[in-house]
Amino acid sequence: MNSKILRGFGLACALALAGCATQEPETIQLSTGGGHADRQLAAQASAFESFMRKARAIDAGFSSPTQVQSALAAGASHDPKQLEAGMVAYAAMAALQEPKFAAAARAGGPDLARRIAVNPEAVFALPGSTAAAARASGALYAQGTGLAGEGRKVKQAAYSVQKQAWSKARVPNAPGRLANVKRISAAGYQPGRHDTAALFHALAESGRRPGAVSPVVARGVALAALSAQGQQSRGKALMSDARTSSCVRIAKLNLYQCLSAAGPHYEDIYCLGQHAMIEPAQCVTEAAAPPKRAVQKASYRR
Repeated sequence: MNSKILRGFGLACALALAGCATQEPETIQLSTGGGHADRQLAAQASAFESFMRKARAIDAGFSSPTQVQSALAAGASHDPKQLEAGMVAYAAMAALQEPKFAAAARAGGPDLARRIAVNPEAVFALPGSTAAAARASGALYAQGTGLAGEGRKVKQAAYSVQKQAWSKARVPNAPGRLANVKRISAAGYQPGRHDTAALFHALAESGRRPGAVSPVVARGVALAALSAQGQQSRGKALMSDARTSSCVRIAKLNLYQCLSAAGPHYEDIYCLGQHAMIEPAQCVTEAAAPPKRAVQKASYRR
């Protein structure tokens, strides 16, 4: 199905799934591949996509302290655990766009769900699983590289903005600013009216990234199969990866530490670009790639 039809479907879903983070899971149809995903999976994926989209939209053309603080609020608006789980869910949603894989997952029966729950790599016995993994990896990689590019612009602005006198003034009530950033982070994802439409649009625009499969991508493909069978509850253990968990947690701690030491407004801009944008983006791109020591291992062949 082409991207125009998919985007239209996404707009319809936005109304149907309003408030999806608080409602009981219901099955929805992914028109791209005929796979199924429940509202919980869509909400988790939206938590990831929403943060990446809003952080990517931060304008590096700062002209006032108010703009800096508003940008900091956008850059801080994720809970690390929620972002990590959202990466896996986003990978799963991307995997379900692969028609052959989605159909095989639905036809797998309860025995498949049991095998995947015990050994997630069992999902790669399914036809289309390698193509599904390529979609998942491509979707994550596109998100990560997109945010990294915008983060570099913001980081550079920390230097160029020093031509403006206001940027050299000290941040008033710096402890209060840090406390506010921490409150925003702790609040985590707040569903927006158009988030589901944006999620489906992002998935429609994602490409493929074939090659060795990373742990996060493998978890996403396994979760996709479970979700296609209405068995996502079996996949709770799939929502976390040690390497990714450490990465996103350290990035957020680095942001706090940077802000606690920052003085003038331009230093806040540096903290934003480096620790709220570039580092989380690196976590996402690394999640799409296998550990370096595993790159030489054979990819799954199916």
